[in-house]
Amino acid sequence: MGLISLLWGIVALIWMVVALVPLLGWGNWFLIPFAAVGALIAAIGILFTHPSKRGRAWTGLILNGIVIVVGVFRLGLGGGIV
Repeated sequence: MGLISLLWGIVALIWMVVALVPLLGWGNWFLIPFAAVGALIAAIGILFTHPSKRGRAWTGLILNGIVIVVGVFRLGLGGGIV
């Protein structure tokens, strides 16, 4: 679960960089739920993984959390959230 959430977070981070381009901001509407699923996978990985092997899951959770925060901020900045 940790590796899946980490890879999910990397894909979401790359997608976030693309969605920062001014005319591609509509991608944030799809990016936020995508990253939320990745954060959920990371949380499940943290719950069911041995404490010494939770690093990848924590990293995935942090990456997906950053993507969600930046996506919501970008939507608010561009007027996408009304």
